[in-house]
Parts: sequence; structure tokens; C-alpha cells
Amino acid sequence: MRSSLVAYAEFLKANGEQPVTWKRASTMDEVLREADVVGTWCPVSLHPILDKTTYHLINKKSLSTMKKDAILVNASRGPVVDEAALVEHLKANPMFRVGLDVFEDEPHMKPGLADLKNAIVVPHIASASKWTREGMATLAALNVLGNIKGYPVWPNSNLVEPFLDENSAPPAVCPSIVNAKELGK
Repeated sequence: MRSSLVAYAEFLKANGEQPVTWKRASTMDEVLREADVVGTWCPVSLHPILDKTTYHLINKKSLSTMKKDAILVNASRGPVVDEAALVEHLKANPMFRVGLDVFEDEPHMKPGLADLKNAIVVPHIASASKWTREGMATLAALNVLGNIKGYPVWPNSNLVEPFLDENSAPPAVCPSIVNAKELGK
């Protein structure tokens, strides 16, 4: 199945590029073998939780499966990528590129990684905007206030719209307490 991404494709078309297309892969190996860019940051690519099945998901074998000029982006969890194997792969394949904002042994990187010209490493600070930090502070304050008032924990953490409506009071609940069960809520 092939389909163009209309909104983004119009931008590309206006700049002389071919439309963006996508294809559903049937295996992880197929993704690694065919993709120009492999990312570990959004739900439509690889955004694994870190557990025993995803530890070193990107390793020497999977790196060797990828195109020699592919781009790997990891903004999910550092240990998803075997950093030692990645350093070896980057040295052996100068056209292969990587962008990282998480590291296997944070805050440390494997020796040589930061020195490689085909590696871009930055801090994991996507939440450092004023807007995001204000939202985090507001969420924390609503949780404290809700807890003091004895409100229950909001049952659906994916449903945030009721908390964003500026024309009405937020629901009488604690919007997001990750460890609610441990706190007896």
C-alpha cells in the first residue's frame, strides 16, 4: 500500500521534491533494510518502552541490516541502542548518520561517540520550553490541589481536553498522578 502525505507533500512539491510516500512494513528487519531514516521517538516508528525485549533493539546485527547511508534517530530510551556497536558502525560507515538525545549510560556516552562527524548528540531537553514547563507546573499544582480536596485520579490520561478549556473549570479530579496506585488513590 502506498499513499502520499498530502499536507507535507504540497510543501515538498512546491520546493521541487517528489511527494512523500509510506509503506507498511511487515517486519522490523524490513524497516531496517529499506528505511532511509529510522527513528525511535514517535508512535509511528519505533518508540519502544525499555524492557528486556527492547534493550539493544538496535545492535550490531540490526545496524548491519540498515542502508549504509541511513539516518538513525533515538529520542526514546538510551539503552534501546547498543552504543558500543553504534560507534563501531559509524566508524566503519561514514555515510551512516545518527542523531541522539538519549544515551545508554546517561549522562555518559560511549568513548568516541561525541567525536564522530556523522553523529549529532544533544541533550534531551524537548520539554525545556516556557510553554511546556508552565504546563507541567500547572499540572503539578492541579494534582496537589485535587489530592488535598480528596478528588479521584482522572481515569483516562489520554483525554486532556477537559483540562484545556479556558472557558470552564477543570474537572474535579487529579489530572495525572503516575504513581496513584502506590499512593492509594
